[in-house]
Amino acid sequence: MGAGRPFKLDVKNRFLVLLVYYRLYITYTLAGFLFDLDQSSICRDIQKTEPLIRQCIPIPQKIYNRLSKRLQTPEEVEKHFPGFMAFIDCTEQQIPRPENSRRRKMYYSGKKKRHAVKTQIMVNNRGLIIHKTGHKKGRRHDYHIYKKDHPVTPKQVVNVFDLGYLGVGKDFPDLKSSLPNRKRRSQNLSREEKEYNQSHARERIVIEHTICRLKKYRIMGDIFRNSLKKYDKVSYIVSGLVNYRLLSSF
Repeated sequence: MGAGRPFKLDVKNRFLVLLVYYRLYITYTLAGFLFDLDQSSICRDIQKTEPLIRQCIPIPQKIYNRLSKRLQTPEEVEKHFPGFMAFIDCTEQQIPRPENSRRRKMYYSGKKKRHAVKTQIMVNNRGLIIHKTGHKKGRRHDYHIYKKDHPVTPKQVVNVFDLGYLGVGKDFPDLKSSLPNRKRRSQNLSREEKEYNQSHARERIVIEHTICRLKKYRIMGDIFRNSLKKYDKVSYIVSGLVNYRLLSSF
């Protein structure tokens, strides 16, 4: 008595429902057809399973909080930041066009010419997502997001950025940072500067691969149809799933 309506699927199959939904981002109607459930049961199973799977996977919030307390010696720092490097970048995801004109302006991304939300992530040299911000309005610049909400890294770690973070060296003088050379107006880059930019891009490709892994889950790659109130919860779970697969391969 008092236990509520029983689930038709066991825990393993409810996890499978969530994974199929996240990976393919199908409708509840199609998911219900695949698992022989009605739409309300699919919705309930997913909502009840999300907190459970969040506790079981290495989401960035857990990793960052644990590392901020443990990293004391250079050996410990290098263990979690191989090569003493961290890579930071923002990723965008399209959202439906807001009905409210004010929200349309706030969420419009001039970079992609669409309405979107942005999320900033930090990964190590292996592609492990160590830090992730909550979603921000698409109108905000990458560097503005960093200034308002940035991870604190050990002093030995070099933070690698792209040109969207110009000014980080001036605003954060104590931070070890690496950015590519910017082409000056009416002046070409020298050969040495081009070679440095190529080397910088080869190092930074690790975060692009991580973003690609995130977007393989179509709930993070397609237009986000759910309420934005759920966005951070979903993005944390997907980040944790990416981390779990990466850690399982070591």
